[in-house]
Amino acid sequence: MLFIALYTWGIVFLEYEWWHWDQDPFVKNLTTVQTLLGFVLSLLLVFRTNTAYDRWWEGRKLWGNLVNNSRTLSLKLNAILPAHDLINRHYFQKGITLYAHSLKQHLRSKEIEVELDEEWTGVMGQHHIPNQIAKRLIQKIFDLHREGKIDGYELQSLQTELNEFQNICGGCERIRNTPIPFSYNVFVKKFIFFYVMTLPFGYAVQLHWLCIGLSCIVFYALASLEVIAEEIEDPFGNDSNDIPTDRICETIENNVLTIL
Repeated sequence: MLFIALYTWGIVFLEYEWWHWDQDPFVKNLTTVQTLLGFVLSLLLVFRTNTAYDRWWEGRKLWGNLVNNSRTLSLKLNAILPAHDLINRHYFQKGITLYAHSLKQHLRSKEIEVELDEEWTGVMGQHHIPNQIAKRLIQKIFDLHREGKIDGYELQSLQTELNEFQNICGGCERIRNTPIPFSYNVFVKKFIFFYVMTLPFGYAVQLHWLCIGLSCIVFYALASLEVIAEEIEDPFGNDSNDIPTDRICETIENNVLTIL
């Protein structure tokens, strides 16, 4: 902002004190060209911001589905498993909770940070921890089916939620692993830079020293939109504008614990 202010001051000073462009009709018509360029730039920024927000909103919907899916699976298991079967209830309660925490850390490329029971410590060090947890949950349900504790209809009902876990994980990985093309990001930044750098040449003739404030305001608005888009296009980090996955994981943990 300081650089833009000094730069604009220099252009205004040169136009009035050295070049005397204030009477040049060509320079006065530059504002028309800059208005057209500003319209094109605004379209690019709208598309850029909307694309980034769509990624953020899709990620939020996927994590909302994870909350609903975890609750539904817990409710079905609560109805199927006997009340005195505390071992299996605890196993699924811990497994569903761990899946949410492991998915959060997996999307951040970090190790899981929750305390693990002895039966779940084997998932540590694996290449794809959410897959390993889902594999164990599926294996446990099929084991209970073979033991006669879950019948065929109940097994088929539980498979819907188990499959949805993988769909949610795949959707989140698609967002994380497919960033907005680098060339498009660079093009928008270059367009903003050249537009702001040429802005004083046309408006200095009409606004004189007020052009300094105009250039700073325009630069602030355009650059801020680009920074906002960069901030939200990767929604699974720890930034304040990212999806609150920590809080969502706590919600899942509390809900599953209450149900089971």
